[in-house]
Amino acid sequence: MQNGARIEYDYSVAKAFTFATILFGIIGMTIGVILAFQLAFPSLNNLAGEYGTFSRLRPLHTNGVAFGFTLSGIFATWYYVGQRVLKVSLKESPFLMTIAKLHFVLYFVTILLAVVTLFMGITTSKEYAELEWPLDILVVLWWVLWGISIFGLIGIRRERTLYISVWYYIAAFIAIAMLYLFNNMEVPTYFVSGGIGSWIHSVSMYSGTNDALVQWWYGHNAVAFVFTVPIIAMIYYFLPKESGQNVYSYKLSILAFWGLLFVYLWAGGHHLIYSTVPDWMQTMGSVMSVVLILPSWGSAINMLLTMKGEWQQLQTNTLIKFMILASTFYMLSTIEGPIQSIKSVNAIAHFTDWIPGHVHDGVLGWVVFMVMAALYHMAPRMYGREIYSKSLMDTQFWLQTTGIVLYFTSMWIAGITQGMMWRAYDEYGSLVYSFIDTVTVLHPYYTIRAVGGLLYLIGFFMFSYNMYKTATSGRILDKEPVNASPVAA
Repeated sequence: MQNGARIEYDYSVAKAFTFATILFGIIGMTIGVILAFQLAFPSLNNLAGEYGTFSRLRPLHTNGVAFGFTLSGIFATWYYVGQRVLKVSLKESPFLMTIAKLHFVLYFVTILLAVVTLFMGITTSKEYAELEWPLDILVVLWWVLWGISIFGLIGIRRERTLYISVWYYIAAFIAIAMLYLFNNMEVPTYFVSGGIGSWIHSVSMYSGTNDALVQWWYGHNAVAFVFTVPIIAMIYYFLPKESGQNVYSYKLSILAFWGLLFVYLWAGGHHLIYSTVPDWMQTMGSVMSVVLILPSWGSAINMLLTMKGEWQQLQTNTLIKFMILASTFYMLSTIEGPIQSIKSVNAIAHFTDWIPGHVHDGVLGWVVFMVMAALYHMAPRMYGREIYSKSLMDTQFWLQTTGIVLYFTSMWIAGITQGMMWRAYDEYGSLVYSFIDTVTVLHPYYTIRAVGGLLYLIGFFMFSYNMYKTATSGRILDKEPVNASPVAA
């Protein structure tokens, strides 16, 4: 290619993953809302027999959102961002193009199989690692393909410097590869027991306390390297691109990157406070969780300062609203988690509804908002059309923001109420309340959560419709926008 020639980026794989993001988002979030209503109204568990029970649907929800929606969004943005920051097109390498397409096909088949098997009740029963061993092998295969894509594009790049977003994508790839392999070491029982039981069933290679340690080393870092690190990669690329502003401090972004990677891996022990693991491990998990505030807020503050002098864009650009609110929710979530990991607070919070409240203000406010903003930014550039409707986007933003606030405030109140009731003793040392007493008190908050989730889901359907109309009937652009995404009035 001659110097100065315009690079024709190939978005075919990014478009495919965009479709998967929306599809698995609808599946995962719809099931989440059904679960919320089941908790408020338990009779709903009986509507579809065993296939409609909470225990059958819950892994579908978590896997659908984490590994269906979020990973698809990460891959979609990688195949868009990777080409642009490395100044190379997938078209230039038939090998990398084949790898990218194979990556999508294998990934899509795996997630569909995950939906079917979990729906049938085929599961390892390990939280966030429910897939049985044949699917785990498929996950490893397409994860390796993604790695080849990342390092392949880096290998043929024209841009000498690796932009900070690429660092974060690489970190996500390496960390998840390590975590997934170690946590999913399992023994297919059929083959080691001489043909007894189901060929697809397996058990963990670890047992007891060791299994718990490995599980939460994986579980918490799955949050780190699926819900945090690659989402930071997105905001470091899309916020400056959308706003037309440079990143406030490149040095701070590097400092926060290494701080996050060093500290996060040691924080998982806070999930096992007051359990049978050694006390020093629990303390280390608490201390590292509190230290984690520094690199987390370093990235978030860097993003907010990127808008310095340009805050008026919040009034005119809905995508900026999505991204700034995402940063704000990231700050909220990354101070709430460390507070919950302090032992005295954890004594109240653990096993209560405050925990899912914390998870959801992070996922709904930070992860999903940022993924949707990234796809909205990509759409005019991938499809060559304006975003279909600004009013629809604005309505979606306020509807989903209201939904998040209803969700996490109701769960905060429910969780703290729950924790305090469980700890209440009378003068004889007996518990004041039975478990069912707490359930009765919490019913209104469960209903508010379900309504908040429903508002958020309606907003996601608006997003899906807006993206579909943008791709098929939005006004055609004669040239690619430099920064702010064009939207129809």
